[in-house]
Amino acid sequence: MGNSPQQWLRISIINLLIVSFVGVILRYKIAFALPMLDQKHLLHGHSHFAFAGWINQTIMVLIVNAIANKQNESLTKIFTPFLYINLITAYGMLISFAISGYTIFSISFSTLSIINSYVFGILVWKEINKLGYNLTSYWWFKAGIVFNMLSSIGAFALSFLMANSSINQNYYLLAVYAFLHFQYNGWFFFACMGLFISQIENIEGFNSKLKTIFWLFTFACIPAYFLSALWLPIPSIGYIIIRLAAIVQCIAWGMLLMLIYKNHKQFVVVFYNKGRWLLYLTAIALSIKLILQLISTIPLLSQLAFGFRPVVIGYLHLMLLGVISLFLLGYMYTNNLIKKNYYTKIGMIIFIIGIVVNQLLLLVQGIGAMNYIDIPFINERLFIAAIIMFIGLLLFNIKSTDNRYSKC
Repeated sequence: MGNSPQQWLRISIINLLIVSFVGVILRYKIAFALPMLDQKHLLHGHSHFAFAGWINQTIMVLIVNAIANKQNESLTKIFTPFLYINLITAYGMLISFAISGYTIFSISFSTLSIINSYVFGILVWKEINKLGYNLTSYWWFKAGIVFNMLSSIGAFALSFLMANSSINQNYYLLAVYAFLHFQYNGWFFFACMGLFISQIENIEGFNSKLKTIFWLFTFACIPAYFLSALWLPIPSIGYIIIRLAAIVQCIAWGMLLMLIYKNHKQFVVVFYNKGRWLLYLTAIALSIKLILQLISTIPLLSQLAFGFRPVVIGYLHLMLLGVISLFLLGYMYTNNLIKKNYYTKIGMIIFIIGIVVNQLLLLVQGIGAMNYIDIPFINERLFIAAIIMFIGLLLFNIKSTDNRYSKC
C-alpha cells in the first residue's frame, strides 16, 4: 500500500463499489429469491461496511490530508496504522455480519472499529492543537469527533440488546436511531462540513459568519436526535425544543447558502474544477433533507413517516448517497484526488441517475405504503435502480485516481 491519499482513496472507491454490489444482492433477494442468504444478516453487513469501509475510511484519509497540507509535512507514520485497522475491521464486519449476524465475531470487529475511531480522533485533535490555528474548519472536525464518540453509545447499546436477544422495541429503536443520528448528522456531516469550510474560510469576510453557522448546527445536533423519536410520548416543552432544533438547522444552512451566493465569484475561484456541480447537487440534497426534518415535526406526519419502513429507508439513503457520498466524491474531484477522464465522468452521471431513480422509487413506495397501496413491480424497479448505481460506480472505478502525489 502506498502513502499518497490517492492510493488510499482508491481503496475507498473500491469499497463504495462493494457497498453497491451488496445493495444489488439485497434488492435482488427482495424482488426475487435468494434463500441461501439471510436478509437481515446481509443488511447488517452492508450498512456497517458502508459506514466503515466507505464513509469512515474516506473521511479519515481526507481529514489527515487536510491537516498534513496545513502542516506542510507528512503524517503517514502516525495515521497509516489506523487506516489499516479501520479497513480490516470494515471487511471483518461485512463478512461476519453477513454470515451470522450479531455474534462474538461481528461484535468484536465492531468494537475494535469504534476503539480505533476513538484513538484516531484523539490523535487528530492533538495534531490540530499543534497547529495553533483557530480555524472554524477545525471546530467542525473536533465536534465531529465528539459526535462520533456519542454515536458509539447507541452502537454498544444495540450490540448488548442483540446479544441478549432483547425484544423491547422502544429500546432497540432508540439505540439504532442514536447510532444513526450521531453518525449521519454528527460525525459524517460535521467532518464533511469541516472539509468544505477549510476550502472557503480564507475568503475575506467569511470567517466570523462561519463561526455563527457552526454554533447553530452544533447546538441543534443533540436535540435533533429526538426528531427520530417523535413516536414516543414527549412533553410539550420537548416538542418545542425539537422543533426549534429543526428550525435552527434550516436557518444555519440558509445563512451558509446566502453567504456563498453573495460571494459566488470567490467561491468559483476556490472550486474552479469541473467537480463543482457535484457540490451543487449535494447542497440540493441537503436542503431537501433539512426541509423534510422540519416537516417531520408535525405530529401526524412524524407518526406516518416513522411507521413505514420505505420512508425511513428513503430518508437514510438521501443522506448517505445524496449528501455524504456525493460530497465526498465532489470534494475529491475538485481537489484533484480523482483523475478526470471519460470513465469517471460517464460513471458519475450514471451513478447520480441511479440515485435519483432510487430516491423517486422509494418516495413512491413510501407514499403508497402510507395510503396502503401496493405499487406494482416496485421491488423489481428498485433492483434496476441498484444495478444502475452499480454500473455507474463500476465505470467510475476505471482509472479513477490520479498518480500525482499529495501529502498525507
